[in-house]
Amino acid sequence: MIDAPAPIEEHRFPCPSCGSDLHYDAKAGQLKCVHCGHEEPVAITTSRHDALKELDFEAALNDELAAEDVEVTRVIACQSCGAQTELAADAQATRCPFCDTPVVTDTGTHRHIKPRAIIAFALTEREARGHMGKWLGRLWFAPGGLKEYARKGRTMDGIYVPYWTFDARTNTDYRGSRGDDYWETKTVRRNGETKNVRTRKTRWRNVRGHVARAFDDVLVLASRSLPKRYTDALEPWNLSELTAYQPEYLSGFLAEGYQVELNDGFGEAKKIMEQIIRQVVRRDIGGDKQRISHLDTETKVVTFKHVLLPVWMAAYKYRGKTYRFVVNGQTGKVMGERPYSAVKIAFAVLAGLIIAGGIAYFVSINQ
Repeated sequence: MIDAPAPIEEHRFPCPSCGSDLHYDAKAGQLKCVHCGHEEPVAITTSRHDALKELDFEAALNDELAAEDVEVTRVIACQSCGAQTELAADAQATRCPFCDTPVVTDTGTHRHIKPRAIIAFALTEREARGHMGKWLGRLWFAPGGLKEYARKGRTMDGIYVPYWTFDARTNTDYRGSRGDDYWETKTVRRNGETKNVRTRKTRWRNVRGHVARAFDDVLVLASRSLPKRYTDALEPWNLSELTAYQPEYLSGFLAEGYQVELNDGFGEAKKIMEQIIRQVVRRDIGGDKQRISHLDTETKVVTFKHVLLPVWMAAYKYRGKTYRFVVNGQTGKVMGERPYSAVKIAFAVLAGLIIAGGIAYFVSINQ
């Protein structure tokens, strides 16, 4: 069983030159002083090989993980959207980065499985804002005021978003049908002419079989703070860049605590795995068409990791409504909410009617 609860982990990285805070700098790829500019590398205490080792799924469910795999952090839960954000040791008041709601920090703690690996931010805030500006510029019918406000408004928040990755081995017995196409030729008489007409048909036969599949790093979002379509749109992530989790990477950034528990996350992973298993079964059935009537899958040797992935986020209140934009902190891919300008739409409709009327006028004159 797990030993006594781990102490609250609070990290601060003072600059050896001036005593100010060192923050992780995405451009430099190391810690940098916010005051004097002193730089120093991140002190890696765990090898990447050890960091990417999987944890036993059943042991975690039975609360039997080693003490070093569990941590306790200070968090605040937003009363508006429910997001749980980890706080720095000296934080007293803040706003929710997911919905822009002002909040006052709670002194409560959150005991959770410690992140094992992380993809550090590769884009600076300036670079992320540039990607967001280009994305906004391509939106038709978006209010110009929002574009301007988003470009020049409040700074973006760099947030490490929690994910689970799962490894597993599956064995599946299946039943279904294989369809093989063939052509049937008939002689018909049409309009006084005799023709041969070919019709494609399918001959079906029942099949059964067995397939095995190994899964590696099935990625599942462990947050409920953003719509899933947002985070799905930020994919793919290059998980080959995962490195050992070090608290230095979080210095100057926020980190969200996971809201999707491990067992629920595995439930989502099984749905993803089933889609792939169905593809494997169809290939195993062969033929021109396939029907799957039954799948019986055994899942074993399940392991997992808790990882953090970098996202730049902006939440803007514009005319009483909150609009959110997210930028993949590794690749720069953008997703966001977009309002529509009634004035721009009205002008577009009016312009369309004028053009259509002009075309009709010229057509009538020519006739």
